[in-house]
Amino acid sequence: MVISAQIVKEVRDRVGAGMLDCKSALLETDGDVEGAIAVLKDKGLAIADKKRGNAASEGVIESYVHHTARIGVLVEVNCETDFVARTQEFRTLAHDIAMQIAAAAPQYVASEEMPPEEQSAPQSVCLLEQPFVKDASKSVQQIISEMISMVGENIRVKRFARFEIGC
Repeated sequence: MVISAQIVKEVRDRVGAGMLDCKSALLETDGDVEGAIAVLKDKGLAIADKKRGNAASEGVIESYVHHTARIGVLVEVNCETDFVARTQEFRTLAHDIAMQIAAAAPQYVASEEMPPEEQSAPQSVCLLEQPFVKDASKSVQQIISEMISMVGENIRVKRFARFEIGC
């Protein structure tokens, strides 16, 4: 089967995977764009699971101050190499996570940090389980997993601090 460059580009634009990965996914699904996207997302999640155990000791500390200057956030987002930490995509992810923290006011990074007596639902108090503010159909963890599949490195949110005037 012949796969046109236009179809490969469409899949690549929607998923962010490499050209060869997109083409092989299209070949695997007989040219079905939606099927290829599903294959690539499954593959991306598999890559993210494999990378999860890798040490992430590089990264950035990102800040965000809301336009009202009443809410501010500092977040540490780690990756494996300083090369990835300097990319625009990684810095954008860190900024988006800081905005998420400002908007949704999580108390913990992950549900594993919740004390046993905590009565709140993990989706409301755990950053990684919250719906992403820019795309509510995905969780913050899914956004991070997509970035892991794009850059090929483990990425994790280590810690954050949220400050709000009057609280």
